[in-house]
Amino acid sequence: MVENPAFAEKARARAAHAETLAGAGQRPPGDLAALARVNQRLARGLRGLFEPMLRRTVRIEAEPVANARFDAYRDARGGGLACAVPIAMPPLDGDLVLMLEGGFVSQLVDLYFGGPGAVPATPPAEFSPAAEAMAARLAGDIAGQLRTAWADIAAIDFTAGRPEANPAILAAIEPDERVLVARFVLTIGAARPVALDLIYPVAALKPVAGLLSSRGGRARPAADPAWLGRLARVVMDVPLPVRTVLAEPVVPLSRLLTLRPGDVIPISFGPDIPVLVADSLFARGAVGAANGRAAVRLSRLQNPDCQDPADQHLAHEDQP
Repeated sequence: MVENPAFAEKARARAAHAETLAGAGQRPPGDLAALARVNQRLARGLRGLFEPMLRRTVRIEAEPVANARFDAYRDARGGGLACAVPIAMPPLDGDLVLMLEGGFVSQLVDLYFGGPGAVPATPPAEFSPAAEAMAARLAGDIAGQLRTAWADIAAIDFTAGRPEANPAILAAIEPDERVLVARFVLTIGAARPVALDLIYPVAALKPVAGLLSSRGGRARPAADPAWLGRLARVVMDVPLPVRTVLAEPVVPLSRLLTLRPGDVIPISFGPDIPVLVADSLFARGAVGAANGRAAVRLSRLQNPDCQDPADQHLAHEDQP
């Protein structure tokens, strides 16, 4: 994307001072760190995109996000042949813009067709049909990578438009409008670094500002109250086994081997016996009778955080 070495130095210098660019004017939506995480994922995706296409080792570095006025970005970028691709962001309004420098597109075309990746000494005045096709393919692939990189933040259907070499496409962005510039510096093999930019209008990102600020990513939709009511009724009808343990006498094996019908095993139990629900200690109670049947009167409910070790043994004795 870089037409001259000085521009590459400007690119890194502006990225290193991203916080300074964000210092004046309209604040960016949400937390720039959230967008930085998106860019890190996108950088990994772009590497997987470029390396198979170019059959070269590609290193990609996501620069810190810069918040700047659009006219400041445009002036720092300089002139020369460039390709601007609008990328729609439904359901968000407005487009982000992918900026590709003419020299970078020419280098990609040369590499794709087996060349060494040479950049013309004299920049062309317009793109060749092959360069236009390369820019269109690249924009479509990057839109797909954007959908994946943003998936944890919001479901945005990034869709690439038609590449344009005419700078008039940027007229849709007002000079004093705040933009977020996501810059990716690419090093293809041993060649000098080049860069591509994604320009997000700040106003377009305002609907997802809360999601960008959330550390947890995409907000979970609220549950349907009717569904929650049906779920609660179903859960309340789930049958659970309830049992009590009166005693656990210990009998030696020699005694067990001599037991016959009619023999008696003595047991003893205290005033409280455990009441287990689904093998978990639920309460304690006393043995008694109700309506002519043996029953347990609950004396206290058990706090699950304060179980006695002996009670834990009772609750898990039937577990494998």
